[in-house]
Amino acid sequence: MIDLIKARQTFKEYTSHYDIGHPRIALKMVHMYQVAEIARKIAKSLDLSKEEQDLAELIGLLHDIGRFEQWKWYETYSDKLSIDHGQKSVEILFADKKVRNFIQDEKYDAIIYKAINNHNKFEVEKGLSETEMLYCKIVRDADNLDIFRMCLESPPEDYTHFGSQEVSKEILSPDFFVDFQKEQPLRYTNAKTDMDIMVAIIAHIYAIHFQETLQNIKENDYIWKFVKKINAQDLYTREKMNEIAAYGMGYIERRIKE
Repeated sequence: MIDLIKARQTFKEYTSHYDIGHPRIALKMVHMYQVAEIARKIAKSLDLSKEEQDLAELIGLLHDIGRFEQWKWYETYSDKLSIDHGQKSVEILFADKKVRNFIQDEKYDAIIYKAINNHNKFEVEKGLSETEMLYCKIVRDADNLDIFRMCLESPPEDYTHFGSQEVSKEILSPDFFVDFQKEQPLRYTNAKTDMDIMVAIIAHIYAIHFQETLQNIKENDYIWKFVKKINAQDLYTREKMNEIAAYGMGYIERRIKE
């Protein structure tokens, strides 16, 4: 049995040791609650049992628990500049044995570990069981979906990698535009400008697995809203970003019809 009321209370107690008044900490707390809620909705859409839905919600709640230590020690959420936050999350839960504060039963430990450890990786590790892979997909979908919400509620500059103060003035690299149309996730490490990073965020759509998530992206018009928020000033970049939004929405439509 998974006691989500106790898990949420334990999460509240755990986060109380950090500066929850700091906007960057608060941002991450809201994100974790949102991912938990989305993960449950995805699990429900798949006709999973109540306990399986509870498990999905619990994994969503805990998936970024390493972020608080990451910010405390490095004052950044950039894994490139600090630590792998997925790995740090499972270290806190399993090496430090804090997972037992959230769920008493050990039977789901492997699923929780694999789903959280893989949620931020470019590719999920090989050799997972069918069930482990299912929960990996659920939390990755939920995480990717809520990234769009966060991006719309925060300045684009919060998600840059090259320190741009005004993303709207950045130039899109031509090869990143071409690569976007290959319908594959884009590596942030291949970006040359912060506008490229914005495109890599949009390319999260190519890592989506479930109809529930695709429908949510469409209904919220996330891609067009994000491109409009970026508000590219360079004429070439504005044109290409509009093409990317149109292409991305076309991809979503095709996937929904499959």
